[in-house]
Amino acid sequence: MNIPFEPVVAGVPINVHLILEYIAFFVAFRYYLFLRRKVADHLSTSTRLTIILGATFGALIGSRIIGFMENPVLDYSIAGFIYLLNVKTIMGGLFGGLLGVEIAKWIIGEKQSSGDLFVLPITLGIFIGRIGCFLAGINEFTYGTETSFFMGMDLGDGVLRHPVTLYEIIYLAVLFVLFRRLMKEELENGILFRWFMLLYFGFRFFIEFIKPNIFYTLGLSSIQWLCVVCFIYYRNTLIKLFKHAY
Repeated sequence: MNIPFEPVVAGVPINVHLILEYIAFFVAFRYYLFLRRKVADHLSTSTRLTIILGATFGALIGSRIIGFMENPVLDYSIAGFIYLLNVKTIMGGLFGGLLGVEIAKWIIGEKQSSGDLFVLPITLGIFIGRIGCFLAGINEFTYGTETSFFMGMDLGDGVLRHPVTLYEIIYLAVLFVLFRRLMKEELENGILFRWFMLLYFGFRFFIEFIKPNIFYTLGLSSIQWLCVVCFIYYRNTLIKLFKHAY
């Protein structure tokens, strides 16, 4: 199999990446519904729906903003406008979704944490989506820099590169197993989601150093600055995590 993987069925090119994105959303949501039936939920159905709505709008806006900030160049042509409509990143979606949830909870006056039930579905959804990114090769800006590392791969341009998405797929599989076990433990409400955000954003902060980013501020990419914002947002949890590890 060659990468980018671009199969043609009955003369029609198949966008595998796009198909896997849709599958990721569908599977993640169905898995969330399965978990909600299986696990006692401390929030009512109406509250959950409001939270999901807030997360959806927040993720939609956040993914576009951070996606644009990765290369903030304005192009006033029609092609540039179409690009702005389609550019997105999961990092902006996650943090935008977080802010959307907090705003929705503030509006309805909900004080309880609500993220733990989303951890496994989000991890699974990103895992499936990243398979699509990997198969897209250099057609998606998710590849790594040139390398002589033994895992270097030709992703479609004849250059051995870090398969960044493959690294992330492995990392997400480990996170899924870890959090699936932690779900069975008696832990503080909301702590799993905070741990997930810190662990995933921490991974993305370091993996950005082996991606060919073209826009930097003070030596860090836009994604890395978003990671810093996330670390500050969850600073109390981060401090507790280090104290517990010590």
